Amino acid sequence: MSLPPIFYHYFRLPLPYVRTLALQEQLHTLQLAQRRIGTHKDILLLLEHRPVYTAGRRQLSSDPAVLADEQRLTRIGADFVATKRGGQYTYHGPGQLIGYPLLDLGRTAPPTGIRDYICQLQTALRRHLAEAHDIVTSAANDSTGVFLDAHNKVASIGVQVRHRLTAHGFSLNVTPEPLAWFDQVVACGLEDVKAACIANASQRHSPDDVSVEGEISGLTERLGRAFGRDMAPLDLKAEPEIGMMIEEVEEEARKVGDWHKEPLVQSQRGCFGSR
Repeated sequence: MSLPPIFYHYFRLPLPYVRTLALQEQLHTLQLAQRRIGTHKDILLLLEHRPVYTAGRRQLSSDPAVLADEQRLTRIGADFVATKRGGQYTYHGPGQLIGYPLLDLGRTAPPTGIRDYICQLQTALRRHLAEAHDIVTSAANDSTGVFLDAHNKVASIGVQVRHRLTAHGFSLNVTPEPLAWFDQVVACGLEDVKAACIANASQRHSPDDVSVEGEISGLTERLGRAFGRDMAPLDLKAEPEIGMMIEEVEEEARKVGDWHKEPLVQSQRGCFGSR
C-alpha cells in the first residue's frame, strides 16, 4: 500500500517562536490520538520566525553563562527560548526558511531511524541548493547541517523524536538578513564557523531575486523525493481540527504585525565570507 502524502503549509507572516512551539505540541498530541485509529496526517510547517535565539537541551537554563547570554541577547531585540531539540545555540528570524516536519517515522518499511531521518533532511537541502542555485555544498565539516565549505554553514538541523513522531527540523538561510544576528553567538557550538546564505552563494540568481517564498515550491518537491513521499498543500477547510490550530497562530501573527525592523548590524561582508 502506498504511503499517504505529506501535507505542507506555508505561513506568510513571521511567527513568534513560543507560539509556534505550542502549535507543534498541539499537532503532536493530535497525531498521537489519531494514530490509534490510523487517520493521522504527516505535516510540514514552513515559515519564518520573528528574531529568536534558542538553546538546545544540552544547555541548562540555570547555567550562569546561559543566563548571561539570555540577558545580552534579549537586550538587542530578540527573544530567547530554551528548547528540547538537539544541539546548542542557534538563531531564527526573517530571511530564513524554517521547516518543521511532523512525521511518523514508523510509516516507512522498515521504520526510519533518527540518523536516517537527519540524513534525508540533509540530502534534500543539499539537492535543493544544487538544483535550484548551482550551489556546491561541502562535506569538509562533518557536523550536522549543510556547509558551503568547512567554515561557512547555510543550513542547520535540530530534531526531536517522541513516540516515533518528529518535531523541530531545519533552518535554511535564504537572504543576508539573519547573518548579523548569527554573529552574536557561537551557533551550534562551532567556534570557527560563520553563517552563510543562498542569496550571495547562488550561481543562478542575483541576490535581489532570491526570497524565502521563492524557495518553497522547489524545496518541498525535493523533501518529498528524499522521503519517498508525495507532497500536497494542506487544505485547512478539509482538515478543520488542524486548520483551526493553524488559523489561530496566523491570526496572532497578524495582530503582532509583520517584521519591518532594520537588520541588527549593517554587515559589510558578503554572506559567503570570513570574519
